[in-house]
Amino acid sequence: MGRRPIIAANWKMHKTHLEAIQAVQKLSYLLDAEDTERVEVVICPSFTSLRSVETLIDSDRLPFGLGAQNVHFEDEGAFTGEISPVMLAALKVRYVIVGHSERRELFGETDEIVNRKVRAVLAHGMRPILCVGETLSERDAGLTEEKVVGQIERDLQGVSAEQAAELVVAYEPVWAIGTGRNASPADAGETIGTIRRALAARYSTEVAEAVRIQYGGSVKPGNIRDFMAHPEIDGALVGGASLDPESFALIIKYR
Repeated sequence: MGRRPIIAANWKMHKTHLEAIQAVQKLSYLLDAEDTERVEVVICPSFTSLRSVETLIDSDRLPFGLGAQNVHFEDEGAFTGEISPVMLAALKVRYVIVGHSERRELFGETDEIVNRKVRAVLAHGMRPILCVGETLSERDAGLTEEKVVGQIERDLQGVSAEQAAELVVAYEPVWAIGTGRNASPADAGETIGTIRRALAARYSTEVAEAVRIQYGGSVKPGNIRDFMAHPEIDGALVGGASLDPESFALIIKYR
């Protein structure tokens, strides 16, 4: 059996908890059992909506995984405004986005910080969605492979093969996030193949084949099918197009 595709909604800093409830309810009406059996669907709302969405998923037995957009690497402490992995695990969070380019670029997260977050997420029984990707200047300089392989190496320090097999990796070229531009399916697939080879070199072919690698960067209903047709691409991390339940449902139903 091949890798089950995983399509995750990253709502970023959008939606109040009431809007989040409405969006998840509407999405559930738009999908049928076949859709959610074929594709693992993950919703990553803001921190203020996590409890509301978790309660809705639980009470209505919705076939969605709950994800968080960020986490601190310590279990507790004097870190005003931060959210610990203990808090997320208590809310039945299954996935945590780690190392998103917006966190790296806007909030100064280094590979060392990303690595500590990856290990914290795994230590508490959740799965990281580890984001890697190059900037436009790095791409133009032919440094895409060097950048993403380096991120994989640094971000997975101290992560065992058994833990790595549980990872989801999201290849997100920084120049394609929120810009309306996207990598071609062939380019995205080639870089994802590079990431998979880096995982094989670091761990084993078996681990590399187990890891699901998503593409993220201006994914829309109009281009998802082309991305998913590439054998290396195992899903998508969707930003803006996931805010509208109808648009996101079309992405999930990409066949």
